[in-house]
Amino acid sequence: MLEKTVYKELLSHAFDIPVSVTYWNGKTENYGGDNPQVKIEIKKEIPLKEMASQPTLVLGEAYMNGDIDITGSIEELVASAYRKGGSFLTNNPFLKHLPKISHSEKESKKDVQSHYDIGNDFYRLWLDKTMTYSCAYFEHDDDTLEQAQLNKVRHILHKLNPVSGKRLLDIGSGWGTLIFMAAEEFGLHATGITLSKEQYDYTQQQIKERGLEDKVNVLLTDYREVKDQFDYVTSVGMFEHVGKENLGLYFQDVEKFLVPDGRALIHGITGQHEGAGVDPFLNKYIFPGGYIPNVAENLTHIMNAGLQLTDLEPLRRHYQKTLEIWYDNYVKVIDQAEAKYGKPFTRMWSLYLQGAAASFEAGNIDVMQYLLTKAPSGTGLPMTRQYVYKTED
Repeated sequence: MLEKTVYKELLSHAFDIPVSVTYWNGKTENYGGDNPQVKIEIKKEIPLKEMASQPTLVLGEAYMNGDIDITGSIEELVASAYRKGGSFLTNNPFLKHLPKISHSEKESKKDVQSHYDIGNDFYRLWLDKTMTYSCAYFEHDDDTLEQAQLNKVRHILHKLNPVSGKRLLDIGSGWGTLIFMAAEEFGLHATGITLSKEQYDYTQQQIKERGLEDKVNVLLTDYREVKDQFDYVTSVGMFEHVGKENLGLYFQDVEKFLVPDGRALIHGITGQHEGAGVDPFLNKYIFPGGYIPNVAENLTHIMNAGLQLTDLEPLRRHYQKTLEIWYDNYVKVIDQAEAKYGKPFTRMWSLYLQGAAASFEAGNIDVMQYLLTKAPSGTGLPMTRQYVYKTED
């Protein structure tokens, strides 16, 4: 009886929208009004001790296993929790005491492969045909996902104002879209780095099919093993994987990879507030070893590495829309995914995609592009930003 009373107290202050909760004894309570936008059914009692320590992990696992069902938008439910100041779901002191996560080269390889080596077939189900798994860039409201992903890559390369014939390194090159465009549209000699064997094999195949053997190569290695220098460095969705303790070293490596007066465009998820930067559910099931740094952390490391900031562009709304499209695509193929990977896995990914969209919607996290120079800011670039948009048009 006491636990149910405490549950009521916790959940009645967890959201800023009307929500109904049906408890394991069949009784339903409405919180925030009589017309709930989302309905939660808790089929099995969850010990309060577990809830109090790691609520996102415990509730996430309960949803995966079918012990919790949600009717209505999970995205709106999670965004509501982020908007509600002081909610036990988002104001959890336990996160400050999470154990230190190793980011050795061995552990980094294991973490990356656990996420990206699920199999190209899984990602192919709901990504666009470029196989780009990062924030898209919607120049127009009616851009398709594929067009928006190509927009993003082109936007990155235009920001560098590259000169044909020069060399580019892409740290964490994914399925290769950026290095292919760098060679085909901008005339660059591009090198990609990945720790994912699935991504490496796919990229190698594409290099041959596109006839880019003399302009593009991909390495299956840790970025810390690279000893060469390049005119340009790009890195999309990478620094979130290096760990808090390695962020400074990561930006030092970016500086090391650049020739004098070289330029880098670093694109990644970041925050505009102080926070833990890690979530137990995501760390266990989606991004092992992940850490989301805030803007101040990144800028401090950038300065300490001897790089200078030339431009900073937040793309929060673009990632929210990207994730919403991914989820819409995923729903259409969820039966195929379930047949191959099982119901808990498919529910896990459904929760992740909607929860991530909510996190961007609420401003809990952001995604930004940092344009950096190994020289005084703006070296080698036009005086205004107009060059980026002029060339894109």
